[in-house]
Amino acid sequence: TGISAEERARTAVLLSDPASRSEDFFRPGHMFPLEAKPGGVLKRAGHTEAAVDLMTLAGLPPAGVICEIMNEDGTMARLPELRTFAAQHGMKIVSIEDLIAYRSKRERLVEKVAQVDLPTAHGHFVAHAYRNLMDDDRDHLHIALVKGAVAGRKNVLVRVHSECLTGDVFGSLRCDCGSQLVEAMDMVERDGQGVVLYMRQEGRGIGIADKLKAYELQERGLDTVEANMALGYPADLRDYGIGAQILQDLGVSSIRLITNNPRKLVGLQGYGLEVVERVPLVIPPNEHNERYLGAKEVKLGHLLHVGARDRKTCAVDERGEGNEVN
Repeated sequence: TGISAEERARTAVLLSDPASRSEDFFRPGHMFPLEAKPGGVLKRAGHTEAAVDLMTLAGLPPAGVICEIMNEDGTMARLPELRTFAAQHGMKIVSIEDLIAYRSKRERLVEKVAQVDLPTAHGHFVAHAYRNLMDDDRDHLHIALVKGAVAGRKNVLVRVHSECLTGDVFGSLRCDCGSQLVEAMDMVERDGQGVVLYMRQEGRGIGIADKLKAYELQERGLDTVEANMALGYPADLRDYGIGAQILQDLGVSSIRLITNNPRKLVGLQGYGLEVVERVPLVIPPNEHNERYLGAKEVKLGHLLHVGARDRKTCAVDERGEGNEVN
């Protein structure tokens, strides 16, 4: 495990050889072995997992070499610089996000664990419970409420709803999530068939604890987007691959999607679903969530038609009440 490139290359070859033994190497050395998590990038979106996934997809032994490319000033090259570097040297380039999307489209990642009739105040449904095979928490289940015979049907009415404990359970007025869930169930009931998919992606994917922290930041003057970013998260951390696989397992591929979020349309279409129509789901604002809804419209592109006064307020000094974006 010497210093020169030749010695390091030889070390890499030996490390990837199943016949190698620990006594073949001197320690400490100049190569740093890393162990990928089982499940690869679908379990941890890291470079170690990406390297092993690429080798596996290529039909090669699950071992690879990774390194960081540095700029001339000594800083680590980011994606724009890496694209330039790849073009200069005629190299292919792929992101971890690309690899996650590729695997999500081609591998079965969900398993149905229960199915039961579920009469509710909003109609009679069949509840299907699904587990994400990459999730260690076996009780972290996604629920599909199905009305009627949807398998193989075209233009099925579908709502993909992200979990919101504060809105769905406690009736919080800081967001419109609870009202959206109830209205979506009523819409499916009136239509006579459809699916309400309840995805466990609390707080746009950041979890309940950080969502409540985001609420604290909003009380100090940040809007819902700024609060998430202040906590180190993107505006929206949700992924629709698991939801798309659940719908496909139910035999649904052609849908009328109940949403105000154009990104959700694109997200589901990217996983092979045909979205034939967007069905609006606009909940009248209240005094607690006017600015929050305005932030959704102005910063996240939601089609809410919030009044001009609210849009102007959000653009100038948003104090978004709420954290869910549906």
